[in-house]
Amino acid sequence: FAYSTFKKEAELDVNEELDKKYAGLLEKKWTSVIRLQKKVMELESKLNEAKEEITLGGPIAQKRDPKEWIPRPPEKYALSGHRSPVTRVIFHPVFSVMVSASEDATIKVWDYETGDFERTLKGHTDSVQDISFDQTGKLLASCSADMTIKLWDFQGFECIRTMHGHDHNVSSVAIMPNGDHIVSASRDKTIKMWEVATGYCVKTFTGHREWVRMVRPNQDGTLIASCSNDQTVRVWVVASKECKAELREHEHVVECISWAPESAHPTILEATGSESKKSGKPGPFLLSGSRDKTIKMWDVSIGMCLMTLVGHDNWVRGMLVHPGGKFILSCADDKTLRIWDYKNKRCMKTLSAHEHFVTSLGKPLSIFSSPTVTVGVSYSWVLFSRHTVAKC
Repeated sequence: FAYSTFKKEAELDVNEELDKKYAGLLEKKWTSVIRLQKKVMELESKLNEAKEEITLGGPIAQKRDPKEWIPRPPEKYALSGHRSPVTRVIFHPVFSVMVSASEDATIKVWDYETGDFERTLKGHTDSVQDISFDQTGKLLASCSADMTIKLWDFQGFECIRTMHGHDHNVSSVAIMPNGDHIVSASRDKTIKMWEVATGYCVKTFTGHREWVRMVRPNQDGTLIASCSNDQTVRVWVVASKECKAELREHEHVVECISWAPESAHPTILEATGSESKKSGKPGPFLLSGSRDKTIKMWDVSIGMCLMTLVGHDNWVRGMLVHPGGKFILSCADDKTLRIWDYKNKRCMKTLSAHEHFVTSLGKPLSIFSSPTVTVGVSYSWVLFSRHTVAKC
């Protein structure tokens, strides 16, 4: 169009062949410029990430506050052994051990300091969906698509109890902070609480309208949070079974939830200006990750979404608040691990974690407290992919 106008105003007599040759040339040049500009912006973003890595996670990290350590490539180990996709990975609360669950119906135990495989726990007859330690690390709970929950003596590596009661795939399990009870979530739309000593179901929480994907207790065990295919997050009062809050802003299945530790509360309040700050009772705060590709942070006390983090290109499968309280880490089916500076609501670093979906991430509970762990090992972040490889 620009060329045609110029030709007309200049009263140029150009033959049709030249006309065809240069037709649309200006538009093509502009398109190329826009693409180059986008590439420049991407490179600038990576440069800024590299600068921040030098500050926060580079070789000088040993001299910095551990609260500011962040994961950086390359991975320390790549662990393989499962024959089917890995569903969950967790750390032992005391020893340098991590445990993985898989669709191959097994649970595997690894030494994360050496990268050595230690043993396999067998007993489930279908995909193991979730696993959880008690605070002492002596008991391990697991749940499966075989509709059971199993309790394992982790000192003798034996199954000491199997709990039946759900009518469908048991998708999530967690041992309560007091160690006396276990909570589980299922595709049968219910959440159940089990007594560790007897294996009896003592409470059933109903309210979700679809498959309950995950259940997690808060730090003192007075509340449990759950998320579901019905696109909601619910928070329950354990003592009364009452639904304290129903959180509804996600636009797709909510895959995962995670409570923010108290160490993060000051940063969250500063970042969000939460109404609860005025009452002097901050939080509790809860994170949720969804198939709508977003992460949301909620103030449970007022039932409000405080922020939405956008950046993943596929389903969000796991997230947690960095122990230092300043960052959020998340993993997704876009094959990445992302580190978020949530105070400024931006993704500050993206790691290409795996060659396939990243299904879970975890951190050691004793990340700052163990005097026998070096900087590199005391900051062991582990991810499992659909290709059954662990990276830490």
